[in-house]
Amino acid sequence: MVEKQTTSQRYRVLIEYDGTPYAGFQIQPNEPTVQGAIERALELMTKGVPVSIAGSGRTDSGVHATGQVIHFDYPSAMNPTAMVRALNSILPGSVRARQAEKVSSDFHARYDTKSKRYRYRVNLGQVQSPFERDFVLHHPYRTDVSRMEAALPVLLGTHDFVSFCSTKTDKTDFTRTLTTARIEHVPNSSEIQFVFEGDGFLYNMVRILVGTSLQIGDRLRPVEEFERLLRVKDRNEAGPTAPAHGLYLEQVTYLTPEERQQKTQQWLDAQANTDN
Repeated sequence: MVEKQTTSQRYRVLIEYDGTPYAGFQIQPNEPTVQGAIERALELMTKGVPVSIAGSGRTDSGVHATGQVIHFDYPSAMNPTAMVRALNSILPGSVRARQAEKVSSDFHARYDTKSKRYRYRVNLGQVQSPFERDFVLHHPYRTDVSRMEAALPVLLGTHDFVSFCSTKTDKTDFTRTLTTARIEHVPNSSEIQFVFEGDGFLYNMVRILVGTSLQIGDRLRPVEEFERLLRVKDRNEAGPTAPAHGLYLEQVTYLTPEERQQKTQQWLDAQANTDN
């Protein structure tokens, strides 16, 4: 008797989460993680069939997301709306699926990314609401926001950002391109938000940029400091790593099919040149 073959369906799902109770996105032994919570929910949905997920990137312990993207291969086809409803009926309240869609089997949530946008929230007021303590950094000092706004544009473009990368990284290429580096003011509040967008980010890069920016705003560093740090290429020269709880992965943008094909061809051409 020939067994009936089941065809899996790949899904792309937009999720958001409060990172406070988790030891980061990526699964870890004996630690609560966002990936672990989602994979447990999927295993309950499939009645015991393990389903592995891949995310657009890792977020550290305490970091939040409003626009994380994952993909996974589900054992059978399901209506995307039903997929979202089923996931949210099982997931803990700190994690939510926002939308789902069927995608081709070669889509990859991590390798097909075109850009990512992060947001970092800071309250500059003297008193912070207790309801913000896990979501907004409290920085109650005489910070000159105009100094930080003047400093950030130097970061735009393609640079070696090794000065803004944790020494614990396993990366060897530190070149990244930033298309956005700005501060937004939240109306009628003492909150500001740093916004960074680029083709990729190094380990702790945004948090180090924020930590260094705040020192510039506090007049502990000159406005021209980013230019020097890009030049010296030394993590020890940059500012502190800002706390995790103010950071949000806000949006992930993906390559179009045409851009994916072009990227693949560029890689193949580069490999051919290497072999020659």
